[in-house]
Amino acid sequence: MTKVPKKVALELPLKVALSEEGAASFIRNNKKLSRLKMVDNSEENGVTLESFDPISLQKLILLDYVSKIEVSLPEFTTLRQDVIDFSKLIVFSMLYRQFSKQVQTDLLASEVVKKHNRAHPGQFFDDKTPISPDTLRAVIKKYASHINDIKRLILDPLNAEIVRNKQFSDEEKNTYVLMIEKFLSKLSPYNWYLIVLFSKQSGFNEMLDVVRNGLRNYMGKGTIAEYISLMLLEIASNCEASNMAKEARLMYRGMGESNLTLYDPIVRKKIIAELVRKNKMVYVSWKFGGGSTAIGKQGKLRITVYNQDDEFEQVKESIETSKSADLTKKNLIDFYKELPKQGGRTDLGLYYLSYLNDACKQVNIKFDSYVTQFSTSDLTVINMMFGF
Repeated sequence: MTKVPKKVALELPLKVALSEEGAASFIRNNKKLSRLKMVDNSEENGVTLESFDPISLQKLILLDYVSKIEVSLPEFTTLRQDVIDFSKLIVFSMLYRQFSKQVQTDLLASEVVKKHNRAHPGQFFDDKTPISPDTLRAVIKKYASHINDIKRLILDPLNAEIVRNKQFSDEEKNTYVLMIEKFLSKLSPYNWYLIVLFSKQSGFNEMLDVVRNGLRNYMGKGTIAEYISLMLLEIASNCEASNMAKEARLMYRGMGESNLTLYDPIVRKKIIAELVRKNKMVYVSWKFGGGSTAIGKQGKLRITVYNQDDEFEQVKESIETSKSADLTKKNLIDFYKELPKQGGRTDLGLYYLSYLNDACKQVNIKFDSYVTQFSTSDLTVINMMFGF
């Protein structure tokens, strides 16, 4: 359920906006940046991608190098699995990043590190300790065998806990065992540097407990990646269905109920081509909290779905100039209740939303959502905010 993509490459049209740190790194490495115009009318430094390696993109996210990712498609149905895989990749990237930050905070607060800092003020360890990436890589390489042994010391007791837990099904046990190993593999080099440095000290067992507690916590959080991805796909599919139905009515007047025409693959292909020609796309944006200028917001993720129509630019300009556009705002539950029923889609959306709400509450993830609609156009902006 919670596996990340196994494909070597994913094919989705992405705009990847970089954080200040990410842009600086790209410039230092002589990588070309583009000026990107995003759907919310902002301009960002970044890159465009049509095909990409998911793991390479995940590494950029883990380094806090990415501030926003945007994808635009006329329809999501044919790319359903790619969209789900990509959404899960982003959610897990956030979880891996927050897990590593939490472990670092707790390690630095451990007695063994505090004792060292008191005794060696000139070799003080905190979250601002300047250790070069080259030094960290050298330590990881030199002590690779020792780190593998430490991983087993961390994982073996947790694996035994999971297997003994009678509340878990066999499938859940297998999922959790794989999940904690994956989380541990994403622990930052600075964390491993601290763990290796103090591995011969008397307080080392406390450090092992810190990592185990982090894994216990994030093992549960990892289960919501599927719910978020299904919820996102459901929202995007609803927007897609609305756009296609509107276009079908324009293209095939007199053919009866327009929804029936959408099941014809030839007709559907023609409608999609017309949506592309008119630039009537559905946009999905993932905005990451993080970077050195976002203290306290590193664990935030905002997912926004924009259903953009021809009047978007005029509406946006009006909002920016007058700041008094007539807006209506409702929560996501009301949004789904008010949708016209299209083959049970409304019920499906509420079903996913109910599970997402419950799953977030159970693992202490903050979740909020709202829908903004511009009264002067058909533009709908759907926001889902998560605090990991």
